[in-house]
Amino acid sequence: MTLAKFKKVAISSMAAMVLLSGASTAFAKGHDNDDKKDDKDDKKNSSSITINVNFKDEEDLKWATEYIIRLASKGIVNGYEDGTFKPNKKISRIETIVAAVRLMGLREQAESAEEMSTDLNFKDADQLKKKYPWAVGYVAVALENDLFSETEDSIQPEKPATRLWSATILVKALKLEAEAKAKSSTKLTFKDAKQIPAGSVGYVAVALEKGIITGYSDNTFRPNQQVTRAELAALLDRTDSQLPDSEDTDIQAITGTLKASVSNNSLTVVKSDNTEKTLTIDPNVFIFRDNKKASLSDLKAGDEVLVRTYNGNVIFIEVTKLAETTTTTTDVTGTLKAAVSNNSIVVVKADKTEAALTVDKNTVVVRNNKTAKLSDLKAGDEVLVRTSNGKVIYIQVTKLASTTTTADVTGTLKAAVSNNSIVVVKADKTETTLAIDSNAVVLRDNKTAKLSDLKAGDEVFVRTYNGKVILIQVTKLAETATTTTDVTGTLKAAVSNNSIVVVKADKTETTLTIDSNAVVLRDNKTAALTDLKAGDEVFVRTYNGKVILIQVTKLAEASTVTTDVTGTLKAAVSNNSIVVIKSDNTESTLTLDSSVVVLRDNKTAALTDLKAGDEVFVRTYNGKVIFIQVTKLAPAATAALESGSINSVTVNAQGKLATISIMKSVNGTLQAYIFNVASDVVISGDSSKLIAGQAVDLTIINDEVKIIIIK
Repeated sequence: MTLAKFKKVAISSMAAMVLLSGASTAFAKGHDNDDKKDDKDDKKNSSSITINVNFKDEEDLKWATEYIIRLASKGIVNGYEDGTFKPNKKISRIETIVAAVRLMGLREQAESAEEMSTDLNFKDADQLKKKYPWAVGYVAVALENDLFSETEDSIQPEKPATRLWSATILVKALKLEAEAKAKSSTKLTFKDAKQIPAGSVGYVAVALEKGIITGYSDNTFRPNQQVTRAELAALLDRTDSQLPDSEDTDIQAITGTLKASVSNNSLTVVKSDNTEKTLTIDPNVFIFRDNKKASLSDLKAGDEVLVRTYNGNVIFIEVTKLAETTTTTTDVTGTLKAAVSNNSIVVVKADKTEAALTVDKNTVVVRNNKTAKLSDLKAGDEVLVRTSNGKVIYIQVTKLASTTTTADVTGTLKAAVSNNSIVVVKADKTETTLAIDSNAVVLRDNKTAKLSDLKAGDEVFVRTYNGKVILIQVTKLAETATTTTDVTGTLKAAVSNNSIVVVKADKTETTLTIDSNAVVLRDNKTAALTDLKAGDEVFVRTYNGKVILIQVTKLAEASTVTTDVTGTLKAAVSNNSIVVIKSDNTESTLTLDSSVVVLRDNKTAALTDLKAGDEVFVRTYNGKVIFIQVTKLAPAATAALESGSINSVTVNAQGKLATISIMKSVNGTLQAYIFNVASDVVISGDSSKLIAGQAVDLTIINDEVKIIIIK
């Protein structure tokens, strides 16, 4: 038999028998009393088999996946009836002998009546015939082809197959026994080489040379280690690679380049001669790409592939070389506008244009000549940024940002605080995005406020320190569109459906909706909506279409005196009275009713919230103030910055800073300036350095030091 013919018979007969599966196959489940019937069925159905390249225990295949799937795609191996492969199950000698004989393409001979009736001369021949009658012919053929050594007098079918024994059998199956004997004097360098018998050295040398078997990473061969199903599959695959290609028409291998991605469950392969082959894909196809199992959608035009088909359908695809991918690399140099935010950076280039670039967890950062984190990047860092396909892969800080930088920004807030940053629209209409320090101070409406109190449209003075906002002072509150109207007349009826109907002097009627926070004054005291009566004469004030004040100016049977005063508060409330400077510059001192209602900044407020300079509308009832509405807030305070070196500091009884004196140069002469320190002062830097001679920046608001920056 020629080698080519030998190979053809090996592969086609392997496909028919489905090695590693079924009742009568090598190293699979055992035989029972129906063995003879199974053998007949095998021969009858040899041209109609099912090739499976997907196993339920695929995760257990691990390193052997490639060997097992490759053999399965050729129809050489399969799994068990339950859909598993059981890669870690140990192999017996009889299973290995059967596999080797079938790999040689001698199955038909082994299963012939002549071979099955061979009278074997082994000591345990009777045991074999009784327990494994189907294997008698295989042992006979193995013996005829010199797979047994001359000294073996027992088959030992159930004895575990070792690495040394399996390698020897496969070298003999390749008809390389003469070459093995010629290499019997080879010096093996394994640590455990002494465990390999002298007569086996040449077989190990040939097996190593042909790549059938390898040693372990610790430089051992482990000749007596038992072989698993997965390991034998690897040995078979490597042995099979030493044989010529199959001429079988049912199972074909096609190599070439994918013309395009998979479409309509088919693919087109451009072969080396530039001819094209379009193939239908089997639903259970197995795909290897980039050394791992893949899906059809992972295949790319340009992938170099090995495709195996069975009966015209693709059952196995191995990408032997990945399609080349195009990459676009660009470099950007400039200065970081701010720290990393939302996985992006903004680089201000030399021409003042800005480039927003996306970063990710794999971006490499080098700062101060060592690897750093994205969070280490600072506003003001001069950088070289490299991008690949639109994403930043490398950031090198070529010049560190100045260690201490104070900058002031004025303008209008574009929106409320978002992602711990604000956007300020400056006078020249340019926008600047600023990150907020965790200790930032917010002043709004002349008092400390929260970041969430800031509104779009607020005019602000912002101070930054090392690129982060430390102070936000609202110099002018955002204007809100408001409409205030007054209605006088007589209530037509009591409150109904949260509304009232007022009959005006001209006898026309107006229906007004009542705000949930509406204030009701009746009989000189705060009242409930249910206290209002038909016939009550009322003064009604609405704000943005809803009633915020209802004052009963005359009870159905009573007479009252109501007066209104508008002007500017001369001072805060004192001695339960206020002084209003009217438009003619005359002053009016008014006594406050105990139930007086105050509205300031569009919400109910306390008397202590009133400020000198507030423009007000005041309503009195029988000589007492019952309602004060601030129609325009007093102008906000301004902030000042003073820089110099500490001259001295004083503390109060509580141990807190009370005053700070600094020396600053005025017209070339050093002069001392003393400032009161606010109780809630914020100190940026090491407070232990508040000593004479230390350089500081002071932020002064309403004549008090609010922020001390230690340089």
